[in-house]
Amino acid sequence: MNEKFKHYFKEQGFAELTPIQQATQEALQAGENVLGIAPTGSGKTLAYAWPLLEKVMPGDGTQLVVMAPSQELAAQITDVIREWGKLIGLNTISLIGGANIKRQIERLKKHPEIVVGTPGRMLQLIEQRKLRLHKVIAAVIDEADEMLQEKESMDTIRDILSHAPSEIQLVFFSATKTPVFNEFHQWFGIEPQVIDVSDQDITGGQVTHYLMETPTRKRVDMLRKTANLPEMHALVFFKQTATLEEVYQKLQHHHIPVAMLSSNGRQTDRQQALAALKKGKLTFILTTDIAARGIDIPGLPAVINYDIPKDQTTYIHRAGRTGRMGAPGAVLNLGNEHELRNFKQLMDQSKLDIQNGILYQGMLYGEEAMADLDLKKRRQHRKPVVKNEEQPKKKKKNRKRNRKNKGKPSAHKKR
Repeated sequence: MNEKFKHYFKEQGFAELTPIQQATQEALQAGENVLGIAPTGSGKTLAYAWPLLEKVMPGDGTQLVVMAPSQELAAQITDVIREWGKLIGLNTISLIGGANIKRQIERLKKHPEIVVGTPGRMLQLIEQRKLRLHKVIAAVIDEADEMLQEKESMDTIRDILSHAPSEIQLVFFSATKTPVFNEFHQWFGIEPQVIDVSDQDITGGQVTHYLMETPTRKRVDMLRKTANLPEMHALVFFKQTATLEEVYQKLQHHHIPVAMLSSNGRQTDRQQALAALKKGKLTFILTTDIAARGIDIPGLPAVINYDIPKDQTTYIHRAGRTGRMGAPGAVLNLGNEHELRNFKQLMDQSKLDIQNGILYQGMLYGEEAMADLDLKKRRQHRKPVVKNEEQPKKKKKNRKRNRKNKGKPSAHKKR
């Protein structure tokens, strides 16, 4: 690692490299094509940033491009790479849809060494001849499992790479495996070195996955109750934007601090919402899978699935927003009995800690914790047992009967 990087690494309080950072460094420095697979929140951005930045020459035009599936992830990657690139005199810019294209064109005139963006906007600027890739030495496709599965996204990426030199280094990073990873030679003419540390990586924190049986009509009420949990801040995932917007209106009506993160929103609004959640000013951000892919919110306590996802890969990416870099987290899955039963079958082979969850007196409990709580309560309310020989004898009341007046009505009954 570059000496300036090593010094800054220590300044930032890092103790050691994560498994994916250690495993990919040598291959990336050697210029090999690489597919890196590691859990969410395991430091993948810096895993490719450090070795590739060292190969970039200051002042020699655009040499490194990084593509990401969402505006938020591209902005997030830009912040990370810019921070480290500055240490060695490199300029990084972001090219994302939803942002002002004229400003982006002005920034490109300064010939930045690193460009990070979403494929659609990058291709748009290439076709306008504002972004030139003839000096590019490496291209990174982040969240490759998603980026390469969709035909439209795959075609856009291949179009972008067709404007770069044919011998550039191709780097793919992902949290999950997908069958398309077996087709690299067909689509890109390469066989990358596969570096998978999924089984070795223990950088993730302890995440508990709760099943909360909730009919659809009662899910907004469940969110209201969840909002009152101590230190509650969460991303809430939806399948459809229409449902998201409806729930957003209802939560606002109940004065819960909430924001939306949708692909239709303005980029500035989305960035402000994420910043507010990170600072604890919002309780919930309501989002879809497309908008929230790869988002990093340090220390995010929880993820809530208003709608349970259709497959394991989607679930893993949603759940990966919490429990990052050693921090604990929780995933709350809302669904009716049928949905939760199907979800259990879907996740049957996973090694996740999945249990029924219960909201009780303003706290969230798992099955075991609730059972322990019930046992303690029963013990607290149990009357002490006193042995017979130790039981005090009842004293008879020394009543003197007035035999003279026996059988006569008492005075207060007289009229």
